[in-house]
Amino acid sequence: MRRQAAAVLCAALLAGCAGAAGERHGTADGRAQDPARAAGGTHPLPPVVDHVATRDPVVFLTYDDGAERDPRFVGLVRTRRLPVSMFLTDSVVGPGYGHFARLRAVGASLQNHTLDHSALRGLPYAGQRAEICGQQHKLRARFGITPRLFRPPYGTYDRVTLRAAADCGITTVVLWRATLNAEGELTYARGRSGLRAGDIVSVPSGETASPTLARRTVRLLREIERKGLRVGRLEDYLEGTPGRRAAGN
Repeated sequence: MRRQAAAVLCAALLAGCAGAAGERHGTADGRAQDPARAAGGTHPLPPVVDHVATRDPVVFLTYDDGAERDPRFVGLVRTRRLPVSMFLTDSVVGPGYGHFARLRAVGASLQNHTLDHSALRGLPYAGQRAEICGQQHKLRARFGITPRLFRPPYGTYDRVTLRAAADCGITTVVLWRATLNAEGELTYARGRSGLRAGDIVSVPSGETASPTLARRTVRLLREIERKGLRVGRLEDYLEGTPGRRAAGN
């Protein structure tokens, strides 16, 4: 009997220590501000898109991570009135949030790309939700915004990702059909080569990328214009108000 009581007490103490450690860790990086619920929320699962069905001659420029902070890119977004979408990772942006505040001031939108850029597929619900909701909290605290769009790192996800994203307030998971590589050339994830109206283009960033982000974007804009297309605001098309703003309008 004494052995059984001792075992119960030991288990209780261990559980209490584990819970306390998790709370301290979560509070430091924003993860514990919105405690994880059981997987099985009531929010509808968000759609996953890499292309928008539209007859408008627009494509959508999306930029990942936030590692490359080219000041000339801010000027380009301002002068060309480019409605770009920036998917930010907190651990990558680091002290560079001021740069993205300037981008937001000239018309860029800021969206969710997780706290730590972890590959989510296969992780338990609590871990996935911590990554997504944690970055929601970071962006809300810094900019007063609640992103509705989410891009999973590496483009990998599962049904648990969609459930966690929905429970964090995400309405659309955004992938891409075309990628701009470091040399400024487009590659395509599926379908035929060549930009089409409605394509979502991913522009990865890197601290040592050459040419610079601004130069790569200028080269991409030339290709977009050569195809008779222009840059649209992705958020408008995904939220049901297409055509409200496009570069060149």
